[in-house]
Amino acid sequence: MIYEGKAITVQALESGIVELKFDLKGESVNKFNRLTLGELRQAVDAIKADASVKGVIVSSGKGVFIVGADITEFVENFKLPEEQLISGNLEANQIFSDFEDLAVPTVVAINGIALGGGLEMCLAADYRIMAEDAKIGLPEVKLGIYPGFGGTVRLPRLIGTDNAVEWIASGKENRAEEALKVGAVDAVVSADKLQAGALDLIKRAISGELDYKAKRQPKLEKLKLNAIEQMMAFETAKGFVAGQAGPNYPAPVEAIKTIQKAANFGRDKALEVEAAGFAKLAKTSVAESLIGLFLNDQELKKKAKAHDAIAHDVKLAAVLGAGIMGGGIAYQSASKGTPILMKDIREEGIQMGLNEASKLLGKRVEKGRMTTAQMAESLSAIRPTMSYGDFGHVDIVVEAVVENPKVKQAVLAEVEAAVKEDTILASNTSTISISLLAKALKRPENFVGMHFFNPVHMMPLVEVIRGEKSSDKAVATTVAYAKKMGKNPIVVNDCPGFLVNRVLFPYFGGFSKLLSFGVDFARIDKVMEKFGWPMGPAYLSDVVGIDTGHHGRDVMAEGFPDRMAVEGRTAVDVMYEANRLGQKNGKGFYAYETDKRGKPKKVTDPEAYELLKSIVVEQREMSDEDIINTMMIPLCLETVRCLEDGIVDTAAEADMGLIYGIGFPPFRGGALRYIDSVGVAEFVALADKYADLGALYQPTEKLREMAKNGQTFFG
Repeated sequence: MIYEGKAITVQALESGIVELKFDLKGESVNKFNRLTLGELRQAVDAIKADASVKGVIVSSGKGVFIVGADITEFVENFKLPEEQLISGNLEANQIFSDFEDLAVPTVVAINGIALGGGLEMCLAADYRIMAEDAKIGLPEVKLGIYPGFGGTVRLPRLIGTDNAVEWIASGKENRAEEALKVGAVDAVVSADKLQAGALDLIKRAISGELDYKAKRQPKLEKLKLNAIEQMMAFETAKGFVAGQAGPNYPAPVEAIKTIQKAANFGRDKALEVEAAGFAKLAKTSVAESLIGLFLNDQELKKKAKAHDAIAHDVKLAAVLGAGIMGGGIAYQSASKGTPILMKDIREEGIQMGLNEASKLLGKRVEKGRMTTAQMAESLSAIRPTMSYGDFGHVDIVVEAVVENPKVKQAVLAEVEAAVKEDTILASNTSTISISLLAKALKRPENFVGMHFFNPVHMMPLVEVIRGEKSSDKAVATTVAYAKKMGKNPIVVNDCPGFLVNRVLFPYFGGFSKLLSFGVDFARIDKVMEKFGWPMGPAYLSDVVGIDTGHHGRDVMAEGFPDRMAVEGRTAVDVMYEANRLGQKNGKGFYAYETDKRGKPKKVTDPEAYELLKSIVVEQREMSDEDIINTMMIPLCLETVRCLEDGIVDTAAEADMGLIYGIGFPPFRGGALRYIDSVGVAEFVALADKYADLGALYQPTEKLREMAKNGQTFFG
């Protein structure tokens, strides 16, 4: 044994060949944390000092190579002053450079995945051999940063600027055939031949059959592009990537600028350019939000996993009420491997549900994500029925009939009589109390809410709602089924609107206020889209359906009369009464025409403006900042209340619910992180400035307390 640590060992294999193996003790994956980096330093030094070493193979003792840096350490590191961050990065980079400069050839055997720092380790070697089922990539831009262990330096020198820009700016994971095609790896073999393939490569390099020094040389030099080629490559790329990433995500364009700045330098100077740019990005609020998001997501997955122990396995599901929603749920279940019965009382409902499912499956085939045989298999896993005949075998039933408590209660009581004693019943309701619906049932402990968002196949969130009598087993089984469907479940407690809609309606309340002050809805949409929302509130109302919004608002007003009840007619009333229901009937705040691809396209409609004149109570001059604050303060304060009321357990779950459920701007990290970024005391002062707008703008006592004590939601 040449070196032995807790994350890395180096041992002799045969005739001067040594194996440097990553195998982090006590973890299921390898990652670059402080410990691993420190040991890599010692391991490289030990190899350097051993004159008998003729070649090095780098491998992993886990099912994956290295998943990247330990992101939990980022939070602490990124708080350091910029100079310290830069020197820390350069110190880490020195280890990779010293490994690259070893006087003997090096080969990396890539299994599973090598991402971020994991791939950067591979790039520092002379040769890379990859298992055919492995994936590699540099996903750092998804965290608001770019590669910091030499990725922006070595990758373009290995695979060319265009390919490297695409890999780094998109952050995508690449399969073995793609990696081989562009030259990121030198060979691809089946996983069982990986070790043998690596040995063969290293022996050929030791014998001189392969010239490893020539292979290494381009990574040490400047980029092989003249001034004109550089200008063409970088300027075009910057324009295109900026258009794709948008103004709120600076990392992809910064990565290109860094590659450009370092193009005329050799490796060591180029690494200095990378470190300076990396430190600058690490200090941005975007990086802080996106890293927070990643960690919140991990926490969410951990919480969902905790339910596995008591969850009942769902082998067969059922959905009540076909149509678009039922068809979407059936598609999601069947395409992820759980067969599902789809029941409706009308033949045309069944047809609509099946059409929806086959349309979604057809799109997957078109995009090459599924074969026609797989499509047929998924479709046959959806079994349409108009009776309860087979319901005796079902493990979970999702009720998705109309949003009316009486109808839902009747249907739930009916299905309860047709299923096994331990079958879980779940209502896909967006606003109706689960405890109220449970009153119609003999076994309320088997009943929960399971709120899907529209369109089901695209929206990642499922709210699992615990009613007063819902058992832990019912909640756990529903969470496990949602995960099996490829969704991100969040468990919330029962209240009108649960988490997402309860928070969304105060946002619409702010929108209503602005319209009553005579502000143009198209301007509000533009301001909020610029703020980072995928669509503004008027357009969102049209997409959701004005009738749905009208009904939801009444439910919320009844649930929280002190702050959500409104006096007089609002914009939604005016639209609803004029039968302008949004996209579904071609007229709402906007009018809708069909574009070339058959999709609805919004256009301005003077009639909408005419109708809205009747609800203006006073003409107020509102700046863009006023618009943002009028919309965002009520949404943020309601999120605070949901956390304080125990509707949701943690700040992380509250924020993720908004990001996954209503498209809250990810680079802002969620409502509670947004309050943190403004500063809790500053946010309370800001809310007080708008106090005349009503109860939705009143901070809670607990938030005022937090402001006084300098507390934050995310420590």
